[in-house]
Amino acid sequence: MAWVLLLLAIAAEVVGTLSLKASEGFSKLWPSIGVVAGYAVAFTLLAFALKTLNVGPAYAIWAGLGTMGAAIGGWLIFQERLSVLTVSGIAIVVVGVVAITLGEGRA
Repeated sequence: MAWVLLLLAIAAEVVGTLSLKASEGFSKLWPSIGVVAGYAVAFTLLAFALKTLNVGPAYAIWAGLGTMGAAIGGWLIFQERLSVLTVSGIAIVVVGVVAITLGEGRA
């Protein structure tokens, strides 16, 4: 169940981040509400997931997949450019998240 909460927290964080862009500096009401709601839900669900999951890997997954989701969402919704360098950076983040998760518990 904690993994489901973490995935939902990631989705909420991506919604909050994309809403932040859409709010145009908090000048648009509904996207601004989306920012507050998205981040409130994201942090609440992350907090519940952390009752069971270890903080290092959980936060790495949350931040890494959130970054990837925001980049892909920016490309899909706002037609932002995804260069080869950007995609390479996202791949490096994902590899780092996998390394942190697999390295958990190994000393």
